[in-house]
Amino acid sequence: MTNTRSARNAGLWWRRWYGAGPGHLLLTAASLALVCYAGLRLLDADEWMTVVYWVVGAALVHDLVLVPLYAAIDRGLRALLAPHLINYVRWPATASALLLLVWFPLISRGVDRYERATLLPADVFLVRWLLVTAALFALSLAVAALRAVRRRQVGSEGVNAGATEPR
Repeated sequence: MTNTRSARNAGLWWRRWYGAGPGHLLLTAASLALVCYAGLRLLDADEWMTVVYWVVGAALVHDLVLVPLYAAIDRGLRALLAPHLINYVRWPATASALLLLVWFPLISRGVDRYERATLLPADVFLVRWLLVTAALFALSLAVAALRAVRRRQVGSEGVNAGATEPR
């Protein structure tokens, strides 16, 4: 009985201290080790330190600049939109931002070698990203409108469900 209680207290202490179970830490450490191994196998001996600088720099920029920016934008959205509509803006905005992050060299026309590799002119990527962004927001708007119509139909059926027709 005492061993079970002390094990439970140790588990609670670990979750309070770390924020997740020990399996999470083990899986995260194993993933990091796998990424490091793959990086060392793929990169030359003099390139791996540059990658470390980029990763550390990206983590610092994300945590010190982008997270407060995300929070401020989200706070503004909460002030402007009804609570049930926020995710219909968050989802396409996040997907569009991730696409911009991944394809930024092509969208900004910053790298010529990709133009030679893709055999496409450099000016098509910005237009395509804008079209995909517009499609994401249109899809989100359509889903929000469809759910609003369904919510109204269910609400009006519930109001009239107990009513009887006059004779």
